[in-house]
Amino acid sequence: MGDPREIGCAISWGKAALRLCLFARMIHFLVSFSRLTRYKVPVKIFILALVLFVCQARIALAAANVDFGAQIFPIFEKSCISCHGAEKQKGKLRLDSKAAAFKGGEDGVVLVSGDAAKSDLYRRIILAEGSDDVMPNKGDVLTKAQTDLIRDWINQGAPWAETALANIAPAQPAREPDVPAADFKPGAAELKATASLQAMGIELWPVAAGLHWHEANFRSQGDRNLDAALAQLKDAASLVSLNLAGTKFSGASLANLKSLTNLAQLHLEHTQVQDADLANVSGLARLTYLNLYDTPITDAGLEHLKGLTKLRNLHLWQTRVTDAGAAALQKSLPHCVIDRGWVSTAAESKEPEIKK
Repeated sequence: MGDPREIGCAISWGKAALRLCLFARMIHFLVSFSRLTRYKVPVKIFILALVLFVCQARIALAAANVDFGAQIFPIFEKSCISCHGAEKQKGKLRLDSKAAAFKGGEDGVVLVSGDAAKSDLYRRIILAEGSDDVMPNKGDVLTKAQTDLIRDWINQGAPWAETALANIAPAQPAREPDVPAADFKPGAAELKATASLQAMGIELWPVAAGLHWHEANFRSQGDRNLDAALAQLKDAASLVSLNLAGTKFSGASLANLKSLTNLAQLHLEHTQVQDADLANVSGLARLTYLNLYDTPITDAGLEHLKGLTKLRNLHLWQTRVTDAGAAALQKSLPHCVIDRGWVSTAAESKEPEIKK
């Protein structure tokens, strides 16, 4: 028996070739029919057949070569890893590393190389929104284009190039946000702010039973502008974890974070946070985790982070940060794991210019 990934890839190419062959035969039939019967096939039919042929050719070629690093892992990163990653493993399943993904979870294996139909991961992502087993079960379900990509990737043998993700931080067990040793009792201002946030449909949850330290997750707020909520948040001194991933807010509203001196974890991924906005987190001395994945941050923004000596995990994948900028920050924060995810060597390397 051959390598299942090679077999899967061969099957995918075979299907692609079959599609092209069938449409080529259809056009040949129309031409032959016209000649033999002297019946003039309408031009519209020829045009339609040609359009279908071109579309099928593009689909077949795309399906024949799915790039895990560029096409699949970004889907996992955005829609799956928040529930199946280092911080949380729903159903004991992780999708942030090759070994963990192929191992599966408490319900067994979810990826079968070369066979999407037998892969529970694919079965779940194509379920209708609202189904009990659909993945992801929070937020928007995957688009058909995304599920088709994952299907084709699995059918090709689910190749998972670890070298393309060389800068991904090593897998670590889930952990609660770091909290100060002493307990904390909220004052009148925080109680008032908590009530205002509750009226907006936003809850502050205790990180553990019997503690007054809290965490807040705004990710479910969707397209709603959060400036008013962040204005209330400035008095939530007990907050140790804040998730603003995928939300909308003005840069000015991040000034409200300056007073959250106990904050240990901050999620800003999939937002439009700007370089200058990071000045508002430069004084958060207890911050150990910061996620800036898929933001327009550049090397200039990293200058605001050099004083965060307790920072241990910084995610910079799909930002505009350069190798030089990341290296400079690493010198200032030698104990911080700087995750730049998949970096296209083709995009960053250029052929030397040949002078004529």
